[in-house]
Amino acid sequence: MRWTGPEQWHVTLRFLGSVDDVEVAKGRLHDVVAPMALAEMGPASDRFGDRVLHVPVQGLSALAAAVVAASAEIGEPPNDRAFSGHITLARPRGRSKVDLRLLTGTPLAATWAVHEVTLVASTTRPEGAHYEVIERQPTS
Repeated sequence: MRWTGPEQWHVTLRFLGSVDDVEVAKGRLHDVVAPMALAEMGPASDRFGDRVLHVPVQGLSALAAAVVAASAEIGEPPNDRAFSGHITLARPRGRSKVDLRLLTGTPLAATWAVHEVTLVASTTRPEGAHYEVIERQPTS
């Protein structure tokens, strides 16, 4: 398994994919109007298929909708499926087969106030994803 570290923990409100003009994306981030949210993680680890071990995060649907509304015209088209907040904990290395069912159900719970939304660039590296914050927007 390739485990994520605290520097990688985040909840993706919207995946933009490749963006031609980062300045436009920064401006759209500042168009996000949303009240501060209370995120609730847990109650336990879960999985998406056999490739992602995660912990669910609730309470961010309105914030995610505000991000989608502000950024709908940039990057890849917004996802049609309902928002599913989560923090990725681990992925199998390469094409390894790991029975993630053995790792689900571990109690993990926390609550925190979300004071900002960030625009993040992601670079895939052999040791895992590297994230760089490009811009920050406080919630109100």
